Amino acid sequence: MKKVYFLLMFMMSVAITAQTEGSKKVFGKVTDGRNAMENVNVSVVDKDVATVTDSEGRYELQVATGDKLQFSYTGMRTITIKIEDVTRVLNPVMIPDVTELEEVTVEASKRRSQKDMEEDYSVNKNIIRTAWGFLDADRAAGNVRTLNEDEINPVSLCILDLLRNRFPGVQVSGSCTTGAQTPDIGDVTDQRLQIGGQVRIRPGSSLFSALPAVFDVDGQIFTDVPIWLDVSRIKRIAILNNLATTAPYGNLGSGGVIVINTIGGSPRNQGIVDRARLRNNYADGLELSREEVAQNAPTYVKEFRNSGSFEESKALFEKHHKVYSNSPYFLLDAYTHFSDDMNQTDYADALIEDHFSPYVNNPVLMKALAYTYESQGRFEKAGAAYKEVFILRPNYVQSYMDMANSYRNLREPKQAASMYARYEYLIDEGFLEQDTVGFGPIISREFNNLLMLEKNNVIKAGKAQKLFVADEDFKGTRLVFEWNDGEAEFDLQFVNPENQYYKWKHNIFENADAIAMEKDYGYNVKEYLVDGSLPGTWQVNIDYQGNKSLTPTYLKATIYSNYGSRSQSKEVKVFKLSLKNVNQELFRLTTGSGVVAR
Repeated sequence: MKKVYFLLMFMMSVAITAQTEGSKKVFGKVTDGRNAMENVNVSVVDKDVATVTDSEGRYELQVATGDKLQFSYTGMRTITIKIEDVTRVLNPVMIPDVTELEEVTVEASKRRSQKDMEEDYSVNKNIIRTAWGFLDADRAAGNVRTLNEDEINPVSLCILDLLRNRFPGVQVSGSCTTGAQTPDIGDVTDQRLQIGGQVRIRPGSSLFSALPAVFDVDGQIFTDVPIWLDVSRIKRIAILNNLATTAPYGNLGSGGVIVINTIGGSPRNQGIVDRARLRNNYADGLELSREEVAQNAPTYVKEFRNSGSFEESKALFEKHHKVYSNSPYFLLDAYTHFSDDMNQTDYADALIEDHFSPYVNNPVLMKALAYTYESQGRFEKAGAAYKEVFILRPNYVQSYMDMANSYRNLREPKQAASMYARYEYLIDEGFLEQDTVGFGPIISREFNNLLMLEKNNVIKAGKAQKLFVADEDFKGTRLVFEWNDGEAEFDLQFVNPENQYYKWKHNIFENADAIAMEKDYGYNVKEYLVDGSLPGTWQVNIDYQGNKSLTPTYLKATIYSNYGSRSQSKEVKVFKLSLKNVNQELFRLTTGSGVVAR
């Protein structure tokens, strides 16, 4: 095992070195969506490398993988794009740095109601329940620091051990077995005797720093440290240390408040809240069907579909290959036609093998190929492609989840568990950074699901019963979306059975922070959960906006039915996205009944 880890460490160091050494040329054209933009400043952040676009909006620069390329122009919103290993062409579209009102509307207050926060408590780790109601740490005045159950070490003897050295500016005295007398500080003396110890916030930084913090445990206020609290039952902790958040506690909160939500005292999870059920968000029904999208396919694809025989299809391939010989996307289209439409798998495989060179050292193309194999149930070939991506991108966190899921497809649960364990080892050792917001919860759910369903096949006989596996926090239909190109921009629209929709916008103007995080950690995945509270047929649409080049993006949708149960099953669908700026249907599903084919 040590040899495996050493080899992985070497691969990681090579990958990281590759990000900082050497250079390559990145070029493209900057527009405002219609016209070329001249004199746009194009620069590498924190480096003395810059240029401007010419009269046709074109530019080129020498950059290194990991650099951040910035596009700026007076009156337009600045765009910052991180250079990945495959980045060669970037054609950004700039928009005015103003908010134009297309119509006069009355918007609801951005302040969230207590009901909204209660509904989101089970899925939003930054919501805390206090004695005075729910508090959203993201929207609260001042800095509210939090600690969640997945960050809590149950080995701690009591709350003092848990808080010690976990938060800057929080000073813990005493221990779980001995008491501590409050010391005198200046002219202010706290006469209370803390049986187990005391916790101070902002020590030495304010007039009130002599006062220890009080504890709000599931809405009950304690002036003594609750050393009796079972640390393993804590769900969330929040540190309140500013006037705005401690004011409701009056003088008791002068030294700050430590809010603790326990598992038993937390609001019950009443199911995933349907964000589509908002006001005035009814779908217009104008999205293109799959058949209408197919009408906009390249000419060669239409000719393939109209082909009446295998021989005719081969002739068409030879004809169009002369024109598209350098296009790996043409090759994927041809492969799909021969394998799926013509049922000529051997011939299709030969096409890939004979023209494989464009895929070598290109993880974006290799992922498109892996998606295609996986959707066909050809798991061995998909696994081989994912291994190539893993070798090329060992520093991308998603490489580990892709490999683990590939092993699950091949019915090799031990290898899948080993891959998850390797990921956690690299996180613990600091070779990979942990993302607790975007990717972290997804891979944790995947690992827990593997253990729930396969722990008897993962752990040696007799030891499986001793392995703790958390209960699934969701049961229903789970949708996992993955895309092969980190530059892809799109809006996903989920239309519920009542024709109301929720939209997730994945573009650099609406969700720049999320996209930057995806690139920093190395993942392109998003999950959505559909419970059974609103039965009927759901529809998933997409508005694809491109990937800053003229190439298509491949989107993989994995639909899990009866997720979290022993009857769990899944279906994989792959979509080639090339038609831009139009809402188009991807698929439909009926809650609890899988996918409705279209």
